[in-house]
Amino acid sequence: MKRNKKRIIICLVFIVFLMYNAFIRNDLNHVEALSKYGSRGDEVTQIQAKLKRWGYYNGNIDGIYGTKTLNAVKYFQRKNGLTVDGVAGPKTLAAMGIMQSSNNSGSAVSNTNDLNLLARLIYAESRGEPYAGQVAVGAVVLNRVKSSSFPNTVSGVIYQTGAFSVVSDGQINLSPNETAKKAAQDALNGWDPSYGAIYYYNPNTATSAWIWSRPQTVQIGNHKFCK
Repeated sequence: MKRNKKRIIICLVFIVFLMYNAFIRNDLNHVEALSKYGSRGDEVTQIQAKLKRWGYYNGNIDGIYGTKTLNAVKYFQRKNGLTVDGVAGPKTLAAMGIMQSSNNSGSAVSNTNDLNLLARLIYAESRGEPYAGQVAVGAVVLNRVKSSSFPNTVSGVIYQTGAFSVVSDGQINLSPNETAKKAAQDALNGWDPSYGAIYYYNPNTATSAWIWSRPQTVQIGNHKFCK
């Protein structure tokens, strides 16, 4: 009798363990599925809205992680130096500004400094320009960071000798408004209305024949963007 009770207890414990293990696996799968093909929900809606706003996605914002969303995420990952797997994991979501990155505190401080400095440049260079034009100015800085022809940091690009007149005349030290801060964040998140430009100029004031010779990508407001 005692032996049977012991067997029953062991069986019950084993059954509970199996049920708990299955629940944990299901829960983990559910979390992982929030940001990959076939997922549905608010997070997917946020992903679609961000990518559509930045020109990576042209489908409906319906909260369904389908083929178009998958391809848009891959496009975003490819352009931003992320692992191109179509899964909006922590690093991809952080790049989109949807969740906090898991970077260490030193990197977080660096990112904050980049954001503030970029916002100051955008405000000094393009306040009064259309919003897309302000983001494009920020994108030019980031495109230079990626180019081997320029310094490889935001501060290095902005403070490079002769790069921006607002540095020499002190306008870089003006306090940026909320629009400039938002434009800087959008540029850092991967939106590039300049289409890969590394230069821009105002045709009404530019005197350099060289800048006029550069192949133009787009004009936004008073600025022509070029490569």
